[in-house]
Amino acid sequence: MTCLLDCEEGERIIAFCLVKSREVGIASNQSEYMNLELCDRSGSLNAKIWDVSEEVKETIQVKSIVKIDAVVQSYRGKKQLVVQRIRLASEADDVQIQSLVPVAKGDLEEMWTSLMAYASELKSDVLRAIVAELISDEELKGRLRSFPAGIKMHHHYYSGLLEHTLSLLRAAEKLLPLYPQVDKDVLYATCILHDIGKLYELSDPIAPEYSTPGQLIGHLVMGVELVTRACLALGIDLENNEVLHLKHCILSHHGDVENGWGSAVSGKTPTAVLFHYLDQIDSKMNALANVQSEQAEDEEWVYAPALRRKVWRGY
Repeated sequence: MTCLLDCEEGERIIAFCLVKSREVGIASNQSEYMNLELCDRSGSLNAKIWDVSEEVKETIQVKSIVKIDAVVQSYRGKKQLVVQRIRLASEADDVQIQSLVPVAKGDLEEMWTSLMAYASELKSDVLRAIVAELISDEELKGRLRSFPAGIKMHHHYYSGLLEHTLSLLRAAEKLLPLYPQVDKDVLYATCILHDIGKLYELSDPIAPEYSTPGQLIGHLVMGVELVTRACLALGIDLENNEVLHLKHCILSHHGDVENGWGSAVSGKTPTAVLFHYLDQIDSKMNALANVQSEQAEDEEWVYAPALRRKVWRGY
């Protein structure tokens, strides 16, 4: 079967997809239609079902695996599917949900082994114990191996957070020799734990939504709460300077408070300041790569939501 993003305008496509979002609307003739966001390993496309039936409205829900028979059309310069027929996948179809979502490029086991190798480099007994306590927790480990780093902006695919974490560690390793005033142990621990709150801010790794705690508290504070929980379990003093430094880096990693990007406090150490820019570089470059990978070959300019501007691919 053809992948969604490989199809061309005018082509008929029969494929299994995952429903990422759905919305029912009223057309000008007062008939109901359904807007869907459908995805597979290649990415996602918007789809429309005209004159939608009550049965389809009841059965096709977010996170449903469906089989579609659709025609590819162009709408406002973008590909869109007009669905002719749709049904839920059955057991006989033997479709695994993980096969229908974009995934990180790296091998999962190799990425996890690399993460553990970086964690083993921590010289601080306190930080090494905190990191080990958290990433050895079976529930949290399972989430860290599968969750995206976000819903739309960057690393928004299966195992995306793990890929993002490793990318930060590799960048930190390269830059540390240039900045001896940066605390290597705190920087590495921050790379590993800075977004750990996202594992509970988001609902799941397949079609994530923001959880109630995620919306009310946010992943920076939730991450610090997880560090506190680990310290209490290990009997580590919460006033320990390394613990305070780690928490500070997590709470400030979205940049200066006056920017309004969500930090609880502005960075006040070289390590916190460096980490903020590392995170910005990696998230923005990944977002740009994702946008340009979906860009048509003959398209010179494309809008990048992460930068809130069009970017050029004329080079």
